[in-house]
Amino acid sequence: MKAERALTLVDDDGWFESFEVGQRWRHARGATVDEVENQMLTKLVMNSAQEHWNEASMQGSEWGSSRIVFGLITGCLTIGLASQDTAEQAIRELGLDAIRFNSSVYHGDSIYAYTEVLEKRPADREDAGIVVFQHWGVTSDGRQVFECRRTVLIKRQSHWSQS
Repeated sequence: MKAERALTLVDDDGWFESFEVGQRWRHARGATVDEVENQMLTKLVMNSAQEHWNEASMQGSEWGSSRIVFGLITGCLTIGLASQDTAEQAIRELGLDAIRFNSSVYHGDSIYAYTEVLEKRPADREDAGIVVFQHWGVTSDGRQVFECRRTVLIKRQSHWSQS
């Protein structure tokens, strides 16, 4: 069984040295997706798919009877919720890969983030290292709605910490 971290809010564990391959955890916070986030961002980026914009067009559709939340909102929420534990000491985001939207999200769904450390390696600079995370977004009823692999350049405590 892989070691799991306890639910915590931000602490001093976000250094490169803090992460171990196989480490898994559920992040402490969740977020409920409201209509305002979905509608504002969907319209700002001009994602004009009727499944996001038009409630009437969804009545009796194969996707349900309510507008679907724009997938990038689901992804951003998941990564944002995971960032409390994975990005406090980040220098730069290096990549986002294997992005999957596994199930629809609707207004009122709450999203929770889970993470596993997939890889940890030296960087081309001595004050930081590279960590690859797998993130999942899951609703309160257990539906996995999002997943991605995220690569981050993270500070080494041995070079940056004042303690």
